Amino acid sequence: MTKVLISGASIAGPTLAYWLRRHGFTVTVVERAPKPREGGQAVDLRGAARDVIERMGLLDTVRAHHTGVVGLSAVDQRNRRVWSWGSDLSGDSGGIIADLEILRADLGRILYEASRDGVEYIFDDSIIALHEHAGGVDVTFASGGSRTFDVVVGADGLHSNVRRLAFGPEPGFVQDQGYYKVIFATGADVPLDDWQLMYVMPGRRRASLYPTRGGRTRGMFFFAGPEIDHDRRDVQRQKRFVADAMAGAGWQVPRMLESMWDTTDFYIDREYLVTIEEWSRGRVALLGDAVFGGSAGMGTSMAVVGAYVLAGELAAADGDHVRAFARYRQVLDGYVRDNKKPMPGGKNLFLPKGRGMIWLGNQTTRLMLAGPWRSMLTGDLQGKAGGVTLEDYAGPGKVVDGASRREDALQ
Repeated sequence: MTKVLISGASIAGPTLAYWLRRHGFTVTVVERAPKPREGGQAVDLRGAARDVIERMGLLDTVRAHHTGVVGLSAVDQRNRRVWSWGSDLSGDSGGIIADLEILRADLGRILYEASRDGVEYIFDDSIIALHEHAGGVDVTFASGGSRTFDVVVGADGLHSNVRRLAFGPEPGFVQDQGYYKVIFATGADVPLDDWQLMYVMPGRRRASLYPTRGGRTRGMFFFAGPEIDHDRRDVQRQKRFVADAMAGAGWQVPRMLESMWDTTDFYIDREYLVTIEEWSRGRVALLGDAVFGGSAGMGTSMAVVGAYVLAGELAAADGDHVRAFARYRQVLDGYVRDNKKPMPGGKNLFLPKGRGMIWLGNQTTRLMLAGPWRSMLTGDLQGKAGGVTLEDYAGPGKVVDGASRREDALQ
């Protein structure tokens, strides 16, 4: 029986574990965090990803954890609404809020619970060395000891450890996008009424308040600037960096900064676009943000879809990683390429430099929301989200277009 090691237990890893186990593989998941991760932003499941969740029997569970957000409003410094974009629950015209929007931590927990039966989860550990040979991959763990697996999958995020070990240093595979993203638990002195509020200010800065079920509010900052070196473990220094970057801003920013100092639920990272050409090397494959990272709102959906396809192709190839990895890339290449295209306007619209660009962006948005061009604001997000055909994988020898995969391979 093929033994697969997955590094990462966020979204892609547990989804892959679920489907591999259903296909009869022996699965181990290793995660450096001591338990399933908490916090994080709201994420969307669109198009094909929604279909995968439905095939897992989790659609009702995910819906029950919907954030409750009904739309996005841009506001001025006095909290007056400049424009509002309501959710599109039909999902057929690229609404800014998907009907399956959920906090990342909630989705991760649901996927973990769905996949843990029959899957070995190892928390508070990580991979420190990989050695591939004819019989498999010898994996050395930080906790000590070594085990051998037939296949290793790096589903361990933008700063993938597996990618570094198997492919090379991170700088060779990521492209800096020029700004930081900060997410944390906060409060608000203005009514949200189930709407996400967004305040854009000169100097390439943006703040947002995001309500979720249970009265929880998440704050978000985006700000441009040069990359700095910082110790990921020194949270207080990171918070000082954020406070300096957002100093002097109006609206709810002072209140958000005040609450930021006390919260333990805090995340900051530089925005990058993953540009790696290879999705696999030998017996090692990459999945999720490790290979698809940097999309505008489609990262979680691509992770879920990618996990489904990778597991299905390994099953259809009877564990033959060479054939499976080639098909994994072939099936998803166009879908991933389309969904990694930047949003219309790019960074200059997302983080405008001056008041003139802010005014122009608001006027353009209001005009397009009033007409039949709404989907253009997201670059036809919904259309791209459904841009892959999901096969109903049934394991080795599955019939595809009238001929089995195994028979095709022998011809």
